[in-house]
Amino acid sequence: MKGEAADDAVTTALPEHRMNVTPPVATAPGAAPALGHAVPLLRDPLRFLSSLPAHGDLVRIRVGPFAAVVVCDPDLTRRVLLDDRTFDKGGPVYDRVREVAGDGLASCPHSRHRRQRRLLQPSFHPARMPGYAREMTRQTEAVTGGWRDGGIVDVRTAMATITARTVVATMFTGRLSPAALHTVLEDFHTLILAISRRAVMPPPVDRLPTPGNRRYRRALARLRGTVQLLIAGHRADGTDHGDLLSTLVAARDEDADDRAHPGRLSDDEIADQLITFFMAGTDTTASTLAWALHLVSRHPETQERLQAEADAVLGGRAARLDDLPRLDLTGRVVQETLRLYPPGWLLSRTTTTDARLGGRLLPAGTTVLYSAYLLHHRPDLHPDPERFDPGRWPSAAEPGRPTPHERRGAFVPFGGGARKCIGEAFGFTEAVLTLASIAAAWRVEPVPGRPVRPVPGVTLRPGRLPLRTVGRGRGA
Repeated sequence: MKGEAADDAVTTALPEHRMNVTPPVATAPGAAPALGHAVPLLRDPLRFLSSLPAHGDLVRIRVGPFAAVVVCDPDLTRRVLLDDRTFDKGGPVYDRVREVAGDGLASCPHSRHRRQRRLLQPSFHPARMPGYAREMTRQTEAVTGGWRDGGIVDVRTAMATITARTVVATMFTGRLSPAALHTVLEDFHTLILAISRRAVMPPPVDRLPTPGNRRYRRALARLRGTVQLLIAGHRADGTDHGDLLSTLVAARDEDADDRAHPGRLSDDEIADQLITFFMAGTDTTASTLAWALHLVSRHPETQERLQAEADAVLGGRAARLDDLPRLDLTGRVVQETLRLYPPGWLLSRTTTTDARLGGRLLPAGTTVLYSAYLLHHRPDLHPDPERFDPGRWPSAAEPGRPTPHERRGAFVPFGGGARKCIGEAFGFTEAVLTLASIAAAWRVEPVPGRPVRPVPGVTLRPGRLPLRTVGRGRGA
């Protein structure tokens, strides 16, 4: 982690007279002399994070010589998310993401964010969503059409295939061959696993000629080479395909001051954005869908209600964007899945100046962590937090009923503030339409003797997730 170098660094960077009037940030118990909290953090990070609120709203943890402050309170989390000038994108994970995606929208610093978001916003205009929705259901039907009645499906892989094909179709208008898409998916898998490992390893380890480091460098070079070829091919073709790549190549920023590049995105900038959106649009939604199917497979009464809703709304046809308001239970299942298993389970910021937070002073350069998983599993914010209960979310028939995130900052699966995920509507729409499409045609059942455990990495993914698929006789 990038940040302080010793236990007392959160206070010693401040002048002595300020230290005397500012209470120190509490340190989580159980730190080993040299390793700090590395052992509990690596052994069971979700349990470790969930234990921290008992020690304060802000809790300091240490991994080796590096320290960070974990925000455990929803109001303080909201403050961090809203003040992205003071709490800028940074920290161990973002440093590693930048190695892969450069200064894409998700990882760029505050100084570059506003321009990038303005240029990218047209790709997520509501007018584009009907076309995106058609592609979502088309890819869902293509993948699930290969399922067998009574067969066993690795749902995590299947959902990753659906989301990847959807992203490729909406980003590149299908300009990747099946073989090239397979290679890109393999490269992303290699890079995502490596980002998690490299975030907690000292930088000198990255330079060692280990097999893992060689695989990482090969995957990164191949991925960026593939994306650059796509960009070059589009510039040579010059046709507007109505996809993200076309939007990025045509994007102009009328307020730009750079006369050499008057508002245009360079090829490297376009590559950064395409890699960012592929990474965000594939792994996060795939994880959410895999977890949702896992949950409904273990709650048959909820699955039966999902199927009844899909039958009533879809009536045997493909799901459309205008079905969303009537897919009420499906949306609440997705919300509850995001609460239990938020893909962005642990994210970081870095203070750009001395900052006061929760009555404590944090010096410039402090690594600040916030965890959607921690907040979503606090029993004072979400009663009986480990229970899967879509009913905790109000239905469309209960507009006045309080929601679990009435206290803003208590439910943050897409972040918040100016850096809130630009693809929130895209991702939520894809999750709902895909889940409804599957429920209309299939019943999913757990496979006995195959426990499923969360795998915290860049996202909170399930481990291997085999489910039995049973056709319902409605297009299966």
